Amino acid sequence: MSSSVIRGQSTSRSSERSLGRESKHSFFQLRLSELVHRVHGFLTSLLIFIISLGPLPRHVGFVMDGNRRYARGRGKRAVQGHTDGFTSLRRVLQICLRLNIPVVTIFAFSIENFNRPKEEVDALMNLAKSRLMELCTHGDLLQIYGVRIRFIGNLDMLPADVREAARKMEALTADNDRGLLNVASPYTSRDEITTAVRDTVVEMRGVFLPDVVSTETVFENLQTSRAISRLDKGGDGKVDILVRTSGVQRLSDFLMWQCCEDTQIHFVRTHWPEFGLTDMLPILLGWQQKVWMSYWGI
Repeated sequence: MSSSVIRGQSTSRSSERSLGRESKHSFFQLRLSELVHRVHGFLTSLLIFIISLGPLPRHVGFVMDGNRRYARGRGKRAVQGHTDGFTSLRRVLQICLRLNIPVVTIFAFSIENFNRPKEEVDALMNLAKSRLMELCTHGDLLQIYGVRIRFIGNLDMLPADVREAARKMEALTADNDRGLLNVASPYTSRDEITTAVRDTVVEMRGVFLPDVVSTETVFENLQTSRAISRLDKGGDGKVDILVRTSGVQRLSDFLMWQCCEDTQIHFVRTHWPEFGLTDMLPILLGWQQKVWMSYWGI
């Protein structure tokens, strides 16, 4: 047998051994990944169960800020940051729904955001239309947990196809009555309050009497209040917890009236696409501590 044939056989056997080692390594990596995933899932469920044993908020609001800063920090386009932001929305929404928090309101798009570049605005509208529709389809998150979606804000400012999609989503979830997702888009609190005052005047049919029109009357006509009033356990429309991500410390004209003296406001440094259970956990525990201290008069 020639030396070249022997070398060929040796090389073949060496390649087989190398492939075998790589196959075993890949197999162990796969099993380790599965184990880590299962442990993570178990710990997540355990933490959510522990939190569920205490008092829980009825209305949580999120200012989903930091998508563009998150993208810039990773050398990505702004659109990719918004895409990752919708993934985070699904993650956070699932946490809230597993805890049976009945009302979640998200600041999806401000009226002021129309001043951004047209390319970014169009991308945001298309993302909202497709990703939110996914949540509403049969077998997905909102249908599984029995949650109704409601769009609040000046919907006339939306493109016709997005406005039609919003109405379709509301129709798809209209029979759900265990929870509510308010999508504020396009929205500002000033516009909501102005609309509520206008609607109140219309309801009075021109009879504008001081003892008939009150702050309570106008508050009940806020779009958020109207949506929540259709939910048995939704509360009075006031916000228990308001979270703004990315470290910016301002409300940016979001739920200004609904934030009352009992609202717990958190400005979190984490960008919205990275926000998750590790960020929510101390927020919820802090709120529970406040409730218990109030209960015991501490």
